[in-house]
Amino acid sequence: MRALVTGGGGFLGMYVVEQLLAAGNEVRVFCRGSYDALQRDGIEVVQGDVRDVTAVVAACKETDAVFHIAAVPGIWGRWQTYHSVNTLGTLNVIEGCQKTEVERLIYTSSPSVIFDGDDHLNANESLHYPSKWMCHYPHSKALAEQAVLQSNDNSLRTVSLRPHLIWGPRDNHLLPRLIQKAKAGRLRQVGDGSNVVSVSYVENAAAAHLQVEESLRQSTVAAGKAYFINEPSEVNLWHWIDQLLALADLPPIQKVISAGAAYRVGQVMELLWKILPGEPPMTRFVASQLAGSHSYSVQAACDDFHYTPICSMDEGMNRLKAYLAPRALS
Repeated sequence: MRALVTGGGGFLGMYVVEQLLAAGNEVRVFCRGSYDALQRDGIEVVQGDVRDVTAVVAACKETDAVFHIAAVPGIWGRWQTYHSVNTLGTLNVIEGCQKTEVERLIYTSSPSVIFDGDDHLNANESLHYPSKWMCHYPHSKALAEQAVLQSNDNSLRTVSLRPHLIWGPRDNHLLPRLIQKAKAGRLRQVGDGSNVVSVSYVENAAAAHLQVEESLRQSTVAAGKAYFINEPSEVNLWHWIDQLLALADLPPIQKVISAGAAYRVGQVMELLWKILPGEPPMTRFVASQLAGSHSYSVQAACDDFHYTPICSMDEGMNRLKAYLAPRALS
């Protein structure tokens, strides 16, 4: 197979690239930066921006499947930025697939696209998109996901995967921020500490992309659908965070703020940071995410395309520990 991976130099993207190569596929990466490690592995690296439809169409040529992972993450910023990259950029990828006769499009979404502020416990794909959004990232991703699923037809089979809280070695987002805040004494447990969440070890999230692509080659069972992707069993969020901190030789969280107080602080900070630079330390979205339960069933993925994690939680923690050991994250 000839595969194109957008955002192939990122955290999840690089694991997808590595697994595609290990399976004997030809891989092209479309990304904004330059990644020497990818080029050393003999991967064709095309530098470009998903907002440039001409560049996207050119990158899609002579490929069988596109894994669209590139996105702007985060909880704060301008709507124009999130919409132009996450939504309009995805429309460009769809157009690229259609114009170059790509047969399969696998889109990396997020469970946040259906986050409505309420707890989700072992929720499934019957959840609807909310009518209001607490921040631009999930809104822009939801619009993109809908476009991907609506573009599914006899010529282009599409699917959307929603991995939740991706973690593991080479994480350049979640874990570094967590460690930085812990070292600065700015990390607080939000709520009573009883909330549970689903998490996705990065190698398992990547494997799900390859497993669903293989399914799309053989049948239309998964075509036009969205799937939650995470470990089969949820974890207590704050116990898990303490475990991550312990891997970095940091003590467990001691300070606590109530869910209501965190939400109110988030409201105030959102108003203040409309005129202040940078990102507010707390928002309503973050407060709701940290205090609530968000766990999702992967039964549909198991039934439709035989989603199978390739690494246990325990082994994932061991691999993360080995990765962190020689590093001093700041």
